[in-house]
Formats: sequence, C-alpha cells, structure tokens
Amino acid sequence: MKATFGKAALIALSIIPVTVFASHWGYEGEGSPEHWGALSEEYKTCQTGRNQSPINIDTALTAHLSPLSVHYTDGPVTLINNGHTFQAGLKVSTDDTVAIDGTPFTLQQFHFHAPSENTIHGKHYAMEAHLVHKDAKGDVAVVAVMFDVGTENAELNKLWTVMPEKAEQNINVTTQMDLNALLPVDKTYWRFSGSLTTPPCTEGVTWIILKHPMTLSETQLKKFTRTMHHDNNRPAQPLNGRVIVE
Repeated sequence: MKATFGKAALIALSIIPVTVFASHWGYEGEGSPEHWGALSEEYKTCQTGRNQSPINIDTALTAHLSPLSVHYTDGPVTLINNGHTFQAGLKVSTDDTVAIDGTPFTLQQFHFHAPSENTIHGKHYAMEAHLVHKDAKGDVAVVAVMFDVGTENAELNKLWTVMPEKAEQNINVTTQMDLNALLPVDKTYWRFSGSLTTPPCTEGVTWIILKHPMTLSETQLKKFTRTMHHDNNRPAQPLNGRVIVE
C-alpha cells in the first residue's frame, strides 16, 4: 500500500509542474499580451524589449528603398490551427523567396491576425497576414499584408475551405494556391526593425508592411474569428525612437 501511494505521489508531483507552471500564453486572461513577459524567463523580451512589434505607423522618413522582389512559385502544403492562429506551412525545399537589399529570404510559413496587429494612423485593418521568411544566416523578415472587408478573396478560400476547427488540428492542403495573389500589385512598403509579435518576442526582425491592402469578404472574416473564438492581435508597442522608412 505504501509503495503504491509513493508511486502515485511521484506521478502526481511530476504532473503538477506541467499543468500548473506551464508558460501558456494567449490573448485573454492571465496569459494575455500584457502578462507575456512574466510567464517565463524565455519570454522576458516581451516586457523588456525596446524594439517590439507590432507598431502604429504614423510618420515615416522618405528613403531610397529598393523595390520588394518577390519570387513565389509554391503554395502551402499544410494548415494548422495552433490555438493562436491558422498557420500555413511550405514544403522544406520551397523556392519561395523575397529579396531584401539583395539578400534572399526563404518563406517559412504564413499566418493571420484579426484585427490587424500593426495599425496605420491608429487604424486597425480587419485582418493582417504575416509571411515569415529567413535568410541563410537565420535572420528573420516578415512581409505583412493588410486586408479590408470587401470583395471575397478567392485565394484565401482555398485555405478557408479546409480550415481546421479544433486547436492542434493539422490539415494537408492539396489545392494549389497562388501566393502572389495574396499580395497587392503595388508593393510599395514601410520598413522598420521590430520583433516577433508572439512569445518569445525575439527582436532583430525586419518588417515590411505593404501599403496597399487586399480584401476579404465579411463571411470569410467571420469564419476566421468564429473559429479562433477571440481576437488574436497583440496591441501596438512603443517605438522607443525607432525610425520607420518608406
């Protein structure tokens, strides 16, 4: 009996740290953005970082920015509901890249936030897509696309029709999707240095915010927000002297 109790106690003790002290972040309650920095030592940058994202874009310095060179030929092969967003994954050998200052960055994944995380003159867009890229050194660049409510977006429908409704559900995407159709024809942009917008809020991320929004229908937006059950945007963070260029 004592041996049995001892094993049970050890099992219980081994479970407690996982269930009680797990660094569970989210967008509501005790795990909401204002608490991220206190949830884990790994997340401290969310609170102490000086170059955090998202931001509000109000004024920008005119600079001679190189045109954004986009080379997307592959569509996503997976779509996962990770409980925080819907994230589309590419095949490991994808040739999808953007060139920034002549350096190629390979697309890793893209996901969505509603309402938008970055704001323009204090305005939230209905949704924002983040296309996350890495270069050969591991540096990260995010291309952000804003969406207004308007005409239905045919390319989004290719994901929305297979949208996994349960958290941690992963779906294979078999319909070929043209990622170029998720981007505006006019690719003028704002650029700044920021961070990941979710824990661990790592800084040193190059942000490219495309100026011209795309559209999605009210029905498409409602399907996203209904499946997410909550807004999934981090509030705008202080600029702390950073310069936005255009």
